[in-house]
Order: sequence, then structure tokens, then C-alpha cells
Amino acid sequence: MAPLPPVLVSCGTVEQPNVLTVAWTGIVNTKPPRTYISLRPSRFSYPIIKESGEFVLNLTTEELVRAADFCGVRSGRDINKFEACSLTPEPADIVSAPLIAESPVNLECRVLSVEKAGDTHDLFLAEVVCVHVDDRYLDQAGKLHLERCGLVAYAHGDYFGLGKKLGSFGYSVRKPQKKKRRTPKNKPVKR
Repeated sequence: MAPLPPVLVSCGTVEQPNVLTVAWTGIVNTKPPRTYISLRPSRFSYPIIKESGEFVLNLTTEELVRAADFCGVRSGRDINKFEACSLTPEPADIVSAPLIAESPVNLECRVLSVEKAGDTHDLFLAEVVCVHVDDRYLDQAGKLHLERCGLVAYAHGDYFGLGKKLGSFGYSVRKPQKKKRRTPKNKPVKR
């Protein structure tokens, strides 16, 4: 399946943060909110997340895409990726894993279960326990405008900026709205 969201997954603590990039993620339920990530047990972050039972999903923007790529190919065993990418770890409200301050949306997650997904990956099913949204992307009514964030997608080894809006949920079944007839001002009257 492609495209996928290349998210920056932070784990550890604010004092000892780590981050890796995961594209195998998504939402599996709304109420209660559930998500997942799939990780190889060989990844440096795997035991950190498995032992703590916590992580944060940080959405990736066009400004963060270089960091996402770096964090997907470098290991936290060898380098502090927060420092290398000039990312700012911030304390979360509920979990011990840090938020990435530069990300417009952060989902604090608590692991519910870990399941073998196959020969190479394990699936971490998690509950979303808190959501943080940069105020710049909320309108006065509190509605989130993700289209303003400059989010990216990952497909077959390449990163893409999200393009133009094609429709909104349910647009294919809505009745078309009647256009209001407008009368121009100062329209000459035929006699």
C-alpha cells in the first residue's frame, strides 16, 4: 500500500530521547482512539518502546522530511538523532516519551499489546492517550486544518508533499447545492 505517512516516532525520555521514522502506521479505531506501528526487533527503539510501553507519533511536514529520512536510516545506537537533526524534545502530558516541538501534531500513545506481524516485524497496538496540535492549524472554532501543515507522504522510496484537495469526506453522495442567482448592481432596465 502506498502512499504511507512517514511519522517520526519518539521514545525514551526528555533527558534521553530517541526518534525513528516509521511508515507502517495508521489509525485502527476512532472510539476509543487506537493506532499502531510495526517495528523490527533489531531496531534500537524496539526495546525502549517495548519496556516503557509508550511512544509519541509526530507528524512529518515538508520542513521535517530531511529529519524523517535521516532518522529512518541512522541508528540511535550510534548518534543522538534529536541533536543531529536539531529537533527539540518537549515533555508530553501523559507519557514519558518526548514530543517533537517542530511537529504540528503529536499523538501520545500507550502500548496495549505487541504481536508478531510476520518474520521481520512486530505490531505495537496502542491507545492514543493525548493529542497536541499547534495552534496555528486551528481555526477560531477549534477545527483542525491539516491541509495547512504541509504534511508529506512516502511511496516506494520517495517522499512527496501532499497536493491539492480533491474533495471532502462524503462529497460523492451530497446533493449539489443550488447556485443563488445574483442580480448585478445597476443593471440596465429594458423598456
